[in-house]
Amino acid sequence: MSSRRVLPGKSPTSRPGPEGGRRDANRRARTDDLARAALSLFLERGIEAVSIDEIASAAGVAKGSFYTYFHDKADLVQALLEPVASSLRGAFSRCAERLEAANARNDRDALAMSYLALAVDIRDLFEAEPLVARLYLQECRGPANGARAPVASVAELIRGAALRLTEVARAGGLLRDLDTRVTAAAMVGASEHLCMRVLSGEDFGDLSNAMTVLVTLVMEGLGPRASTREVGA
Repeated sequence: MSSRRVLPGKSPTSRPGPEGGRRDANRRARTDDLARAALSLFLERGIEAVSIDEIASAAGVAKGSFYTYFHDKADLVQALLEPVASSLRGAFSRCAERLEAANARNDRDALAMSYLALAVDIRDLFEAEPLVARLYLQECRGPANGARAPVASVAELIRGAALRLTEVARAGGLLRDLDTRVTAAAMVGASEHLCMRVLSGEDFGDLSNAMTVLVTLVMEGLGPRASTREVGA
């Protein structure tokens, strides 16, 4: 996990000392200890297999202290994932703006650059938060209930954004007239699979290079100049 602070899902009814003071710093440090302990256990065994007792013990705090800062395990998972989700929202919004500009100019090269810029944003995010990104990738295809619910929310954010971006590109004639549900799902699936393998230590070069290759394949396969025969050849 990076050096960023993980905000608690809830705040104590009375703040322990003035903001920025020693007691407030202790509160923040304890929250981070719980988050780091949980993240390590989640990556090792999966979210559902880890208990709150185990998280508190690994963080060196009493179980009651956990409930001072988080409502439940799902609340902690939400706190871990929210900075990543926020960064993804920003990246998808910037990509949508670039695609609209590419559509206005009917510029297929700008389309490719829009997706490459999105790939760079995602690379930067994953490099800043590799463990949280790995947790998401590890859990995103599991059941959406219980403490995995925040993971499912991020997955829905990504699927929805991919669909909207694909629809924008197709509407501008920059992608072929194929079912956007299928093309968006294929792009998300390939991207997540590739990122997970890179973050797991497989030798695909750096993530930026891997994503550039993937974007190139997508552009060549889905661009309006490619025919069904060419793709199937």
